[in-house]
Amino acid sequence: MLQLFFVENVANPNLVGDNAHHAERVLRMRIGEEILVSDGQGSWARCSISSINKKEVELAVIESGFEESPKNQISVLQAIPKSDRAKETVELLTSAGVTNIYPWQSLRAIGKESDKWQVAAIEASKQSRRFYIPTVSPKLDTSAAVELFKDFNQVLICHESAKVQISKEVNSAAKTLIVIGPEGGITDEELAAFEGAGGKVIKLGRPVLRSAHAGIAAISAVSALMKVW
Repeated sequence: MLQLFFVENVANPNLVGDNAHHAERVLRMRIGEEILVSDGQGSWARCSISSINKKEVELAVIESGFEESPKNQISVLQAIPKSDRAKETVELLTSAGVTNIYPWQSLRAIGKESDKWQVAAIEASKQSRRFYIPTVSPKLDTSAAVELFKDFNQVLICHESAKVQISKEVNSAAKTLIVIGPEGGITDEELAAFEGAGGKVIKLGRPVLRSAHAGIAAISAVSALMKVW
């Protein structure tokens, strides 16, 4: 499988800085090897290495193209987990195909910071060979999260007390938002605010998942029900 690097301009894809160092020093790549480059917004190119050193990797474009964004876009409002789980959370959401990640400072959220989430999304996009990097928004409180709901065709709130299975609520909406609460759960007040804004409370299944793992399970279920996968 070809390594993926993100560059500003696919038409001028030479690797410099950290990208060049990673290719030359870490991956030990050599002249003639092929790699993929992308701008993280759908444009991509398959390239061959024509020269390499620790400062710059010169590339020759073999073929290029553009990948359309998914018709059914799934975003996640994710309660901020404790710091040792945050990177894993973003990596899992990214590998599952999330479009946007909204860090939510819920009342029971253990974590406080989300500054490094975008970096984690970029690295996870490389690993999963995505040509679209998920966008990580600034941290939201509950009031801001409620305002966000109007931008989506359906909002699914994952909650252990829900009676309705996820399969009963999902439709093939163009823009879906999944809400994942913290380890301590979504408060009654938060749940009432979300339902009042049009969110549907759904149950993923019998097992109660960690907050860090619930997002990828929900995206997988929604994607399967929409026949995206």
